Amino acid sequence: MKCPFCAHSETQVVDSRVSEDGDTIRRRRRCLDCDRRFTTYERVELSMPTIVKRNGTRVEFDIKKLQASLKLALRKRPVSTEALEAAVYRIQEALLNTPGKEVSTGHIGELVMNELKQLDQVAYVRFASVYKSFEDIGEFVKAIQEMQVPVSAAKLEKK
Repeated sequence: MKCPFCAHSETQVVDSRVSEDGDTIRRRRRCLDCDRRFTTYERVELSMPTIVKRNGTRVEFDIKKLQASLKLALRKRPVSTEALEAAVYRIQEALLNTPGKEVSTGHIGELVMNELKQLDQVAYVRFASVYKSFEDIGEFVKAIQEMQVPVSAAKLEKK
């Protein structure tokens, strides 16, 4: 590791600690030339697939965009931050396990809709209205009816 102060290429690890969440290792280092100390962090770098947009352009996966779209759909809905974070984690895991190095925005949209269907029905319809570009009230009604079918079937099974 190169010293950030004098650019000397030899440093010594003085102390190593695993973070509380276990995701990173914190290392205290000492430069063998200038004797100054600095900290480095080591973490796993995951390679997310490239996102292929509807117009054919390719962009890097941005977790902040995913979080923002879920938060927008869930705005003013009774869903905990923990549940939201768990949904983001599951979507991210699904993308990491997707074969190939590219994934379409359509696939991501379907993953988001599946998560929202489990989290909150209103958020699901909100997201679906934008994602599927609803043109009229009939498409809203159809989406709501799709949500009610599993609920009705579940009520019949309980009786």
